[in-house]
Amino acid sequence: MNFDPPLVEATLVQRYKRFLFDALLSNGNAITGFCPNTGSMRGLTAPGSRIWMSQHDSPTRKYRHMLEIVEADGTTVGINTGLPNRLAEEAIRLGLVSNLHDYEHLAREQRYGRNSRIDILLRDRERGLAYVEVKNVHFSRTPGLAEFPDSPTTRGAKHLDELGDMVEGGHRAIMIYLVQRGDCDHLRICRDYDPAYAKAFDRAMARGVEAYAVKCQVSPSQIRPSGLMTVDEAALAAL
Repeated sequence: MNFDPPLVEATLVQRYKRFLFDALLSNGNAITGFCPNTGSMRGLTAPGSRIWMSQHDSPTRKYRHMLEIVEADGTTVGINTGLPNRLAEEAIRLGLVSNLHDYEHLAREQRYGRNSRIDILLRDRERGLAYVEVKNVHFSRTPGLAEFPDSPTTRGAKHLDELGDMVEGGHRAIMIYLVQRGDCDHLRICRDYDPAYAKAFDRAMARGVEAYAVKCQVSPSQIRPSGLMTVDEAALAAL
């Protein structure tokens, strides 16, 4: 996925009220922009951080600038939670995730489960249905290790249980953790920040849900899925 037009570099002043941030442009002008991430963004909101923003000139938008990338821990990190489904689809079509690229049809945002929508639904006349849930990952507190989640998510646990229901219904169910940073080689479930999600992950794996973590290379010009990383080896070994 390329950024067109190119992103604009700035310096972060603060991120606040979940959806807003203040920044300084290279010419010294102060701006307020929209942050497309409602999570904690733990470790990614330090004042003075280099950031990159997209610009939008639509008259219906209140804020022209939208935060896309933050520099942290010596790497660039994508924070836009509106992109992972698109990037996961790109990873699937590139053949990076198991054999999902061989399915005949791919559709986004399909209703299923308990009043939910699945991020990606794959259909094939021979193999049937494959339900794919996508989660954005940008948290890292140990070099080389990405972690999810960075704060409690009851919705995320619900999605894991629903994927398990799909497996028991005779379908394939896949959890894709889309890691928007290139400095990590494996992913671990963050059990200390959200024990309930960790238990839901263990239940889902025991029921036959598949889990994959897709690594991305992130730059101000593009975000590109580049391969797989290992997923919570200790948890899976215990099954």
